[in-house]
Amino acid sequence: MISNQILQSTIDGLKGITRIDICILDTEGKVLASTIDNAEQYESAVLSFVSSPADSQAIQGYQFFKVFDEHQLEYVILAKGDSEDVFMIGKIASFQIQNLLVAYKERYDKDNFIKNLLLDNLLLVDIYNRAKKLHIDTDARRVVYIIETKNEKDANALETVRSLFSGKTKDFITAVDEKNIILVKEVKQNETYEDLNKTAKMILDMLNTEAMTKVHVAYGTIINEIKDVSRSYKEAKMALDVGKIFYSGRNVVAYNNLGIGRLIYQLPMPLCKMFIKEIFEGKSPDDFDDETLSTINKFFENSLNVSETSRQLYIHRNTLVYRLDKLQKSTNLDLRIFEDAITFKIALMVVKYMKYMEQLDY
Repeated sequence: MISNQILQSTIDGLKGITRIDICILDTEGKVLASTIDNAEQYESAVLSFVSSPADSQAIQGYQFFKVFDEHQLEYVILAKGDSEDVFMIGKIASFQIQNLLVAYKERYDKDNFIKNLLLDNLLLVDIYNRAKKLHIDTDARRVVYIIETKNEKDANALETVRSLFSGKTKDFITAVDEKNIILVKEVKQNETYEDLNKTAKMILDMLNTEAMTKVHVAYGTIINEIKDVSRSYKEAKMALDVGKIFYSGRNVVAYNNLGIGRLIYQLPMPLCKMFIKEIFEGKSPDDFDDETLSTINKFFENSLNVSETSRQLYIHRNTLVYRLDKLQKSTNLDLRIFEDAITFKIALMVVKYMKYMEQLDY
């Protein structure tokens, strides 16, 4: 459960203070961390000690100690020497490793609880019972952030996020799949959605500079009870998807700012197909040439202003009017009329949504 790196760092620190060599082995005599050369030669002695009922023992000029995890033998510690001072240092090392086991187990239990909470795998009564046991506040204001990394299992990104929020005991960082880092963050009473957006941008900037990785950040709505954490997580997931489909230029997407994209995302596919067939009579916006599509997009960007659109496209006003007339003949929609423009804009968004859903099916 504890990494070998942490074990090595612990005994290096103890040796630096006491000048006593220490070795940590598993119950099969395999060396996990050591300041002793050739510690492997004591494998048979360790196996004999494991089988004995004693918790500590002096063998071949070494002090042997057992470290348990809830009555289950986890580690064997060797301290070089047979004096009383060495015995005391060995006991201190055992005590330290024992405390690390407890701390890491609690961290693991909390991580496991948060994962199950996010995925809606817990009954309501279990949520409150386990939260109480793990000393997690059930009534704190919280919000869920999803940080999607470009690469799977991006350890640098995960460590950067942990370094940002690890000092805050009521924040939780975990992962439920290969590409997404989940941050369940406590929200103070005076914090607003504007503050949440600032936090998201800070995460984005830190990961771009520190971890050198491109990410997308999405977050749900603020919840007031621990049982609603899964709801905020689902909202953040939807925000991430809707952002990819309709707002590809945004790196930060909030659930409460999805606009019409949220409505389209929840439409059933048969209804979308029926709508597109009705609007384009069996055609698709994909059938339009690049010139027509760029004209349409620029026209929408300029709020249906013919003069400004023609200026930005470097074409004569009459040329733009000709293109719009041609589009009207093929679709029966005149983009200069507000109602037709809305219909066409929604149709383009529906087509984007359909393409995204088709890609997911492959």
